[in-house]
Amino acid sequence: VMKLNPQQAPLYGDSVITVQLTEEDKVEDDVVFYLVFTGSTVQHCTSTRKVNPGSLETISPGHDCCETVKVALCASREGHPVLVVAEESFQFVQDEAYDAAQFLATCAGNQQALNFTRFLDRSRPPAADVDFLDEKVALAFRHLKLPAEWNVLGADQSLTENIPRETLMHFAVRLGLLRLTWFLLQQPGGRGALSIHNNEGATPVSLALERGYQKLHQLLTEEEAREPDSWSTLSHTVHSGDYSVKHHRGLDVYMLTAEA
Repeated sequence: VMKLNPQQAPLYGDSVITVQLTEEDKVEDDVVFYLVFTGSTVQHCTSTRKVNPGSLETISPGHDCCETVKVALCASREGHPVLVVAEESFQFVQDEAYDAAQFLATCAGNQQALNFTRFLDRSRPPAADVDFLDEKVALAFRHLKLPAEWNVLGADQSLTENIPRETLMHFAVRLGLLRLTWFLLQQPGGRGALSIHNNEGATPVSLALERGYQKLHQLLTEEEAREPDSWSTLSHTVHSGDYSVKHHRGLDVYMLTAEA
């Protein structure tokens, strides 16, 4: 028996899972442990990092649907067959950050919805919450399967740049969401949104300046602006056919995902 803590993760993954080993599994240094997550349509294999003789750490993979999956702890040693030493179940769930990303993605061009997001601004969350929100919503956004025609400015591209309107970029900048802004900048319409004025005549760039968000303002105005440091500790994915490999720089853990 092994204990997984927590026993669930959001669909978009990238959260830390601790694996408590039982007495008999605490083994010599030359044993390498992997976790294999088997879902109904995809399977993930993650490497682990030893925290101490009794516990390991890994990163939860991003999954394709909400379900309970089987997790096997595998041990491998040079010259020996791979052993399954323990099994446990694990749940992938849709959390509020995922709901928020889905909501924002669908209301990209919807003025009513975007004006509603301005209401959030009046009840400013504390900075630590903003940072947490920023990371989770950006991760969830990255995990959404956005349609090929998706655009930061919404589906109706016939709207000329001169019509004053709210955009998703105004929303991200107004709340000071650095990672989400960075993500939106890489999407179609992201750069175009920077010069759009809302009804008060503010552009995302002028909002960042007015609110004293220096890092954010830099991100929006510098030609060579690099991704925020905070973002670089997260996973980076490489796709190849039905496989994808993710590397989580923070923990130096690798994940392989394949169609089951």
